[in-house]
Amino acid sequence: MLPRLCSPYSSLRSVIVLSERRLLLVHLYFLGSSYHCGTCSKMTAAAHRIPAAYGVKKTKPFEAMIEDYAKFHWDDTVKEDDPVVVRLREQLLAGSRSALASAITLVESRHPRKRAQGNLLLHTVLAEERKRYVEKGKESMIFRIGISGSPGVGKSSFIEAMGKELTDGRGMKIAVLTIDPSSAVTGGSVLGDLTRMQELSRNPKAYIRQSPTSGSLGGVTRGIHEAIILCEGAGYDVVIIETVGVGQSEVSVADMCDMFCLLLSPAHGDELQGVKRGIMELSDLLVVTKDDGDLKAKARLTQSEYISALKYMRPRIPSWKPKVMRSSIMEPISIQAVCDCMFEFWETIMASGDLEARRTSQMTTWMWDHVREELLNVFQKHPKIAPLAPALEEDVRLGKVTPGHASETLIRTFLGI
Repeated sequence: MLPRLCSPYSSLRSVIVLSERRLLLVHLYFLGSSYHCGTCSKMTAAAHRIPAAYGVKKTKPFEAMIEDYAKFHWDDTVKEDDPVVVRLREQLLAGSRSALASAITLVESRHPRKRAQGNLLLHTVLAEERKRYVEKGKESMIFRIGISGSPGVGKSSFIEAMGKELTDGRGMKIAVLTIDPSSAVTGGSVLGDLTRMQELSRNPKAYIRQSPTSGSLGGVTRGIHEAIILCEGAGYDVVIIETVGVGQSEVSVADMCDMFCLLLSPAHGDELQGVKRGIMELSDLLVVTKDDGDLKAKARLTQSEYISALKYMRPRIPSWKPKVMRSSIMEPISIQAVCDCMFEFWETIMASGDLEARRTSQMTTWMWDHVREELLNVFQKHPKIAPLAPALEEDVRLGKVTPGHASETLIRTFLGI
């Protein structure tokens, strides 16, 4: 019997089941008041009657559900000498772009065997990265840059110009991971590979991977974390992550990268009010785009306003004070200046030790992100939950039940209690 919670602030319990390489962490969210004994006894009694009202029958024991989860989500038969993993690993470490594309597709798959192969591939690639770090130290680490901005600010044009500077001007290999809005009908990318960064996509020193948001929180897909690791394993010097620029995507991308760059459009003073303070606090570099032609005066005004605004904000990284710059894809020298600033930041955080501390924190954050997303996916697809959820959603919309009671109904049904 699960323990009852007596405080409305006590909202989280974890059940951990560990078997060989299997790790299942189930987060159970309960409203404390619904489980309070005594003064809230009427509420508790009502909550117990909800599952029956929807015709929900007790499901199989929780232990049996865990076995079902393992059966349909893991494949423990994949060994270290798996031919697919060995082939992709060898080609990936040799810098093959086609192998990189296949590897990212593999880790994005939800098929049990492919999931196991993808996890094993990631493990071997990380082992190689650790080996390089032991041999070369900080110099072996790859620069991860997150770029965000509202729609229409010119993210794709800026990234293409920046990519040309890094590849042609500085001889670097870059990978660009772009996160596109999902089609409401197909679930795929609204924007195609051929419609964005056409010149950069033909550059042999650049790799571009586009992924639809697929409805995930803030537009960040499940495979982006793993794609970053695979790009680094393939020998790319810089990995750029571009967000769709809406919702919580900026926060998620900031947690993935070393540097977060926010692109801004030239505008009048009132435009400053439209940028969330939290997004500015995440930014290590702000770039006002379209600094050319008739927009030059507005770009200078926008730059000065953001410089003033940043004076009242605490820097995200102790060793770096955020800067505000202007750029234009029509003036390559401005793109060069932005790139110079980015690598000044990179050298600063490497020297101060902030880079290593940030990378360590990111790895644990990524782990919990995956746990939450995987558990939500399993929960929503459960055979008892999938048919029940639409009816509960409708009743919540009509005000027949509270969101708290509806969520408790789903959880009790899932656990079979």
